[in-house]
Amino acid sequence: MQITSAVRGVALFEAAKGLLVILAGAGALSLIHHDVQLYAERLVGHFHLNPAHEVPRIFLEYAEKLTDVRLAKLAAFATLYAAVRFTEAYGLWLKRRWAEWLAALSGSIYIPFEILKLRSGVEPLPLGALVLNIAIVLLMISVLLRAPQSPR
Repeated sequence: MQITSAVRGVALFEAAKGLLVILAGAGALSLIHHDVQLYAERLVGHFHLNPAHEVPRIFLEYAEKLTDVRLAKLAAFATLYAAVRFTEAYGLWLKRRWAEWLAALSGSIYIPFEILKLRSGVEPLPLGALVLNIAIVLLMISVLLRAPQSPR
């Protein structure tokens, strides 16, 4: 695969992450002034989950603690995170050096946490995330180490 195509693939991946987080932030905003606990209970019931089991119980406990202020903070954080992802995607698409550095650094931040997650047991999703992040970081490092180019 050509390096430029791979970098553009990373750009699309980063843009997709940004879009996903924007949607989550919009969802958080839509819950302001609503009974989040009631929605959570309905969701657990809709999927026929036992609220006494670990994951549904944790989900319901978090829903109980969500206030309008916390929801607004989550939406603000989502907007900030998405802005970084969109900026990175834009820079990668246009082959900007700063974006290559940002992609290498931001991807490498997650690796230690993903490794820690796998210490408690190998699961497909955390393993996939680790492999993908390592691949992105290695790609960005190879792009950064290639022959010097004119300033971008």
